Amino acid sequence: MSEPIYHIPALLPQTLECLDIKPSGIYVDATFGGGGHSRAILDRLGPDGRLIAFDQDEDAIANAPDDDRFTFVRSNFRFMPNFLRYYGVGRVDGILADLGVSFHHFDDAERGFSFRTDAPLDMRMNQKAPVNAASLLEIYDERDLISLFRTYADLKDPTRVAKAIVAARRNAPITTTFALADAVRPGLNPKCEKKEMAQVFQALRIAVNSEMEALTTLLAACPKILKDGGRAAILTYHSVEDRIVKNFFRSGNAEGKVEKDFFGNVVCEWKSITRSPITADADEVERNPRSRSAKLRAARLITEI
Repeated sequence: MSEPIYHIPALLPQTLECLDIKPSGIYVDATFGGGGHSRAILDRLGPDGRLIAFDQDEDAIANAPDDDRFTFVRSNFRFMPNFLRYYGVGRVDGILADLGVSFHHFDDAERGFSFRTDAPLDMRMNQKAPVNAASLLEIYDERDLISLFRTYADLKDPTRVAKAIVAARRNAPITTTFALADAVRPGLNPKCEKKEMAQVFQALRIAVNSEMEALTTLLAACPKILKDGGRAAILTYHSVEDRIVKNFFRSGNAEGKVEKDFFGNVVCEWKSITRSPITADADEVERNPRSRSAKLRAARLITEI
């Protein structure tokens, strides 16, 4: 039996093109995972190039290549500035972040990311983090749950799902993936139950790992990390993620508030490389169905506005 695939990176050639890899450049892979993006970057670097990769999941360490030009940092990418200083790295030529969840996390039942198999309801990317999905469901009241599912699950009726969870946990704590699936099922539309179930699990995962906060922190730090003309390429898989990235590259902030100078010119440190998000074509989706929801946006930092 062949080894399970840890992850297949989406939009790989397009991402590399957006980064415009310089052989002697310094690059950061903010989401190492299976290492597909990192190995492709290393293939384009010369002997003087350097790549620093981040991943908070200890499972990813096993995928690290044995290469003197490569440094693996086991940490969330939101702490990137501190670690780059620690490793003596000043400004870099490019930053890549693929915000998709690795195949490994869905396929390893014990990680609790999927409703396909019964397992402890965990969902932590960093398994040393204090709060997992089960404990989060204990903490959140009904209003918190409604807000969570409205924002991150795109459900038509998040109130029904929230009420179903509250009703179920009166009888017993929701501590497994099957228990969560059973709890939310009465609040889902039977005609699209699997889709809505996946959306519920997605929303909970986003909250457990503070994914949107981490993304916003990374983007805000990029102007302090990138060289003038340095590039950032971000792959998103959720409408909220995509909107945050779009707003940052357009206005320099997550809210999309455009600032103008005295003459009415837009003040922003970013020059967009992708006018609209790049998506997978039919051939890639056939090879890798999980690439269907991927959107790639890239921009170049301009310090002289």
